[in-house]
Amino acid sequence: MGMDGKERLGIYLHIPFCRSKCDYCDFYSLAGREDRMDDYQKALLTHLKELAPGAKGCTVDTVYLGGGTPSYYGERRLLALLAAVKRRFRVERDAEVTCEVNPDSVDAKMLRRLRKAGVNRISMGMQSACPGELRAVNRPHTAEQTDRAVEAVRKAGIRNLSLDLIYGLPGQTAESWQQTVEHALALGPEHLSCYGLKVEEGTPLAMRVVRGERLPDDDCQADLYLWTVDRLERAGWRQYEISNFARPGFESRHNLRYWYLRPYLGVGPGAHSDFGGRRFSFVRDLDGYIQGVLGGGRIIDSDELISQKERCGEYLMLRLRTAGGIEEWEYRRSYLMDFAPLEAKLQEYETRGWACRAGGRWRLTPEGFLLSNQLIADLQECQRPATLSGVLERLRTRGREEQGPGD
Repeated sequence: MGMDGKERLGIYLHIPFCRSKCDYCDFYSLAGREDRMDDYQKALLTHLKELAPGAKGCTVDTVYLGGGTPSYYGERRLLALLAAVKRRFRVERDAEVTCEVNPDSVDAKMLRRLRKAGVNRISMGMQSACPGELRAVNRPHTAEQTDRAVEAVRKAGIRNLSLDLIYGLPGQTAESWQQTVEHALALGPEHLSCYGLKVEEGTPLAMRVVRGERLPDDDCQADLYLWTVDRLERAGWRQYEISNFARPGFESRHNLRYWYLRPYLGVGPGAHSDFGGRRFSFVRDLDGYIQGVLGGGRIIDSDELISQKERCGEYLMLRLRTAGGIEEWEYRRSYLMDFAPLEAKLQEYETRGWACRAGGRWRLTPEGFLLSNQLIADLQECQRPATLSGVLERLRTRGREEQGPGD
């Protein structure tokens, strides 16, 4: 809730079109469907108009154009979408507006027009600085194009640039990963997202692995990750989430809303939303989505009311991905759950070097982040409702601790 009393809302617009599909990609994106771009634009604009009345009491503070490859969608369509969002929703003047781009499908002219339309943050898919690694996963750009695209971002006057990098790529070594990180730092971005490669079922990369291709193993990925955390910390970067690092003040406001359980609306095929106490998503089908919006068909894929128990589990799962971590009274006050079993487990993690406590908040260490899925699952198993008598006793204990023996 903001100072004006209005709920803050994020809007995500999914652009599912790509020049080509990367071998590791499991996102809902399509290559070779340019013939549906105009119809998809009509559907998105219509859907935004239909959704806007439900968000009348909200102020939009983040907008994210993701994909797919939004820059491949074309500046004319992107400008029209941004204009529609501003026309249909109450958008804050200082809202964070992000557009994802690939180095091969963006130039200074497009970026200048996007900046004038309100885009103030660019997220660019660099992935690697090594030509062989880019070719190995069918990336559509070269390392030289990345350099030129970064230069174009700066020429356009955009002062918030994020680069995506992937460790664990086919043929990657510790030396080549370090080369990629150093190259990225030399480009001077404000934000870095460093993701470990995951082999997703049904992707071309998964089929290559089945045929016997070998990739850097988990131990190798762990070494690359820990080196990255240390290198970026020494360079003055803050790790604020498992995979995300930023110069002070440049954390992604839109992504933080996911991890802090703040409301957002996702628009487009496969897009997810968390709004009005419900979680819902739209069909992962471009043609079905277009037909549903323009022809009045069903486009909802899933829809559920989120229970307090689920929210409590999400709090642990998402907040422990961040450097902010979790805090006892935030947890008790919000969910009326007993923190004592969690604290006992966290103390156990602390002895193993997986968690630490500072300023009353518990967070996972970089070593803990590597094991986060299992650690968080174990914590969720410990969750139990707090009894009224237990809450009152803890409040009395806290009061005595704050008062001190000499008062």
